[in-house]
Amino acid sequence: MSFPQTRLRRLRQNATLRDMLGSSPLRREELIAPLFVREGQAIHDEIPSMPGVYQHSVDTAMETVRQWSDLGIVAVLLFGIPDRKDAVGSEAWNDRAAVQRLIREIKKSLPNMLVVTDVCLCEYTEHGHCGVLRAASGGRQDVDNDATLELLAKTALSHASAGADIVAPSAMMDGQIQAIRSALDGGDFQATAIMSYAVKFASCLYGPFRDAAGSTPQFGDLRSYQMDFRSPRQAAQEAAADLAEGADILMVKPAGAYLDIIADIRRRFDAPLAAYQVSGEYSAIRAAASLGYLDERRAVIELTSAIKRAGADLIITYFAQQLAQWL
Repeated sequence: MSFPQTRLRRLRQNATLRDMLGSSPLRREELIAPLFVREGQAIHDEIPSMPGVYQHSVDTAMETVRQWSDLGIVAVLLFGIPDRKDAVGSEAWNDRAAVQRLIREIKKSLPNMLVVTDVCLCEYTEHGHCGVLRAASGGRQDVDNDATLELLAKTALSHASAGADIVAPSAMMDGQIQAIRSALDGGDFQATAIMSYAVKFASCLYGPFRDAAGSTPQFGDLRSYQMDFRSPRQAAQEAAADLAEGADILMVKPAGAYLDIIADIRRRFDAPLAAYQVSGEYSAIRAAASLGYLDERRAVIELTSAIKRAGADLIITYFAQQLAQWL
């Protein structure tokens, strides 16, 4: 039985009914704001390829987190940028590094702010890959999956010890969730949750992030351990494997070009689902808006709402501050 269009139009003219009948509205409480923190003092450096996004030292990062909290943002995702890099990324699990210090400051001053930390080595290694390297045939170097697991677990433990509520391993190593869950439980951090980058595609949209984090690989690329965007069925397999290993929250990354994947994961799994509106999505919108090609506010709300509509419970976005002001 068809619904009369005239009646539908009347319902849409009533603002209250229109909101009630529409999709679930996007709420600022569902946003996670990424933040880049580095060593030093009084650093507030804008990232050229991501206008409006900054590298912070711990002091200015804390000021920013306080401002976000006042706007109603309840969660941050921290990425570290060390002064010193080496072959194994040892600054990642340095308890006195910028990320760990910022975690402590946030939990001391804003105990209700949810702190999520990226667990990866690419920002910390001199070669820019997500794990330690080993010699391979033909003079190549490949990422050593198993050797990397121990280092990811050490990093997650360091973050949990500092007070992180959620650790988010993004290295895409096989078995990383199990290794981290085992380490956290063994360290008496059973309450620390794991947000899995379960569905992380090898995408062209990560370029500005690599500028921001200084993590561009010195050779090769990351496609050997990220997913091929032409293989959607692999997404469900990866998500199922991570849940079986102990993940608490699943993530799809990128978000905007993968709404079909978000919707499919939502249908298949009864687990909290996050989606990451990545740096390339942010920069593309900002660039188009700066040229007058679209209305930034309307575009951001529409495109981020589409991510929510597809099934994401949580949205990681560099537009978190703007959305918190607009919503």
